[in-house]
Amino acid sequence: MPKSKRNKVVSLTKVKKKDRQWKEGLLEKIRQSLDTYPNVYVFKYYNMRNESFKPLREDLKESSRFVLGSTALMQVALGKSEADEYKAGLSKLSEHVKGTVGLFFTKLSHEEVKEAFEKYVHEDFARVGSKATHDFRLTAGALSGPMGPLPHTLEPQLRKFGLPTKLNKGVVELLADYTVCRTGQKLDANAAGLLRVFDIKMAECKLKPLAVWRASAEGDGAGEVEELSEDEEDYEQTGGEFDAIGDDLAMGSGGFSDEPEGAGVEGDGEEDDGEDG
Repeated sequence: MPKSKRNKVVSLTKVKKKDRQWKEGLLEKIRQSLDTYPNVYVFKYYNMRNESFKPLREDLKESSRFVLGSTALMQVALGKSEADEYKAGLSKLSEHVKGTVGLFFTKLSHEEVKEAFEKYVHEDFARVGSKATHDFRLTAGALSGPMGPLPHTLEPQLRKFGLPTKLNKGVVELLADYTVCRTGQKLDANAAGLLRVFDIKMAECKLKPLAVWRASAEGDGAGEVEELSEDEEDYEQTGGEFDAIGDDLAMGSGGFSDEPEGAGVEGDGEEDDGEDG
């Protein structure tokens, strides 16, 4: 009997690497943006979420452009030294392109950029690996969530999350006081799941400008870099929990995934040039 093709297993680990042509195309996109926009910022992103980032990009699409992807590629596009920088002064900006950062090209004034970034700040649910911002405890007895008493269908899931619960005539009851997390504690999958059930948001989504390059008013291709803030090394909730940044954001579309934090964020120009999540 011939083997059925309907049940063919396809490995999800076989991801096509970005080829040389694609990388050269991305470099050209960044350099076209440098010729189009007078200001380019390097910004740090914290707890990025695709669904919340899209409206910001949409609001600013007439005046600005975001590029996120491999930091190695972004550094090459800007220039790593005075000898190979695309425009005078960009190598100093390139020094800030490390970690969970992106490029923001814009025609907006600095005050308008600050206002747009500050407007974007909002709370969201913390992901696995983030640090708890405060203690959260549950008291023994009937459990309620943001919409009132928890539905009985949630009880099996609560037990999977480690809560000592039972059903009492359709009411979800906690058998003993339970500490979900303490301030500064790294959240595991159980804690992150429970915080979502009880509508407790501990992640702050925001963008932080680190430095800006401004083109010279003379139009001679030169420019100057201004450092806007220091880059912290110890930011457990920086970047958001995803595998890599959607490199096709530089091509006009793309987004962020929800995989654990720390994988493929830096990008080496070969392996993770920003796979779309």
